[in-house]
Amino acid sequence: MNRDEAVSRLKEHEKPWDMAVIGGGATGMGIAVDAASRGYEVVLFEAHDFGKGTSSRSTKLVHGGVRYLEQGNISLVMEALKERGILRDNAPHLVHDLAFVVPNYEWWEAPFYGVGLRVYDLLAGKYGFGPSKNLSREEALERIPTLRTDGLRGGVIYYDGQFDDSRLLINLAQTAVEQGAAVINYCPVVALAHTGGFVDGLRARDLESGTELDVQARTIINATGPFSDSVRRMSTPGAAPMIAPSQGIHLVFDGSFLPGESAIMVPHTSDGRVMFAIPWHGHTLVGTTDTPIDDVPPEPRAFDAEIEFILGTAALYLAKAPKREDILSVFAGIRPLVKSGSGATAALSRDHSIFIEQSGLLTICGGKWTTYRKMAQDCVDQAATLALLEERECVTRHLRIHGYHQNAEKFGSLAVYGSDAVAIRELVRRHPELEKPLDARLPYIEAEVVWAVRQEAARTVEDVLSRRTRALILNAKAAEASAPRVAELMARELGRDAAWASAQIAEFRVLARAYRV
Repeated sequence: MNRDEAVSRLKEHEKPWDMAVIGGGATGMGIAVDAASRGYEVVLFEAHDFGKGTSSRSTKLVHGGVRYLEQGNISLVMEALKERGILRDNAPHLVHDLAFVVPNYEWWEAPFYGVGLRVYDLLAGKYGFGPSKNLSREEALERIPTLRTDGLRGGVIYYDGQFDDSRLLINLAQTAVEQGAAVINYCPVVALAHTGGFVDGLRARDLESGTELDVQARTIINATGPFSDSVRRMSTPGAAPMIAPSQGIHLVFDGSFLPGESAIMVPHTSDGRVMFAIPWHGHTLVGTTDTPIDDVPPEPRAFDAEIEFILGTAALYLAKAPKREDILSVFAGIRPLVKSGSGATAALSRDHSIFIEQSGLLTICGGKWTTYRKMAQDCVDQAATLALLEERECVTRHLRIHGYHQNAEKFGSLAVYGSDAVAIRELVRRHPELEKPLDARLPYIEAEVVWAVRQEAARTVEDVLSRRTRALILNAKAAEASAPRVAELMARELGRDAAWASAQIAEFRVLARAYRV
């Protein structure tokens, strides 16, 4: 996947594209994969880096949604459980089973949650990840030795999926390119073009060259998540807002808070959500919150009250209560929830919605990572009809995602690259100096920086340390310390000068400090 090649292809494309997608997150990239794999001509524009927003800031779970089961949204749960299984089949190098323990401290919790989670298993059917069962006190502690023991009666164990969100997104981008799509980061859409009142093109700005690019397309798809309303207003000024944005944050601690391979699920918190504590890349990730917000910043920040809420809730379940000084990183993301009559965002559904303006602009919003493939299928079906394109069958149900490898764990810290790990190892063999760790506190080596630039369209230090690797999310101080070497390696690969490297280091330091408390 090469950005310069994508820009060149865009400039050389003389006919209208079948579909132009705005937004390079999970939804937009899923659409690009689906449409391109059906044989449609597709181009995708991302204003920043792929996954810069919501799609790199999830709870790292591929799940049906226990909370939606409690809400009675059976159809959403069943769809998500099916998609969970499909995603594991198509990207086993990134998606794996994870055992969750629901600790029981009251007499009624074991039968209540035990029955509910058996229904969850039943709904999964052949896509199940493992059977739930009740645990004794001793069995619960064997799974989670750091649980608070006072009053602990036992627990219920069930199984869901875990993944690395931005790594999957990059693999989806590579899959889209392999299927014939052109995907371009750092190329915001600045205007939409209309003929006879119908949107049939757009103008994008290449932030690297400053060039403006005029593109014609039979249909324009707005897949910008929390930013959907701003794109809609390019087509329909004064359009009523559709999005009710909600912020969720996560805290990251070292692995000692959750040793082993099991996670904790807290089914009820004071804000109406469930809370998870999960092992992830050798660390412990805890979240999330649900805070309605008015504005949607490109780089959301955690509120102090949210941090205290997670710390306080975690202290109810962990023998060693985490403190502010234990936090290695804090990150926030925005949920693009679709408006309803309810004022509480925790009660809004994660069902996706497709809306077509009178101008013909198609907007898809809502949904969640787990159901990205089904969202894309529905969207491409609608877009093809809207654009009067030849109907073609969706093929993503059995389309293996770039990096597919059934036994990627054998690659150790490079497992998330799947089949690409072989090429990274070869890069290290030819250049042994690139095996040097970026920082002793992080599981990354210098070869991953070079690979990210050459093969994954990384353009900035932030791209590498936040989304190609997960350094910034795992340990903000360690990521900041890695920035000078990353900038040096990238400058050499991209042909940039020392001034570029210095500016990159300065920008990243400002960003990294926002991930610290």
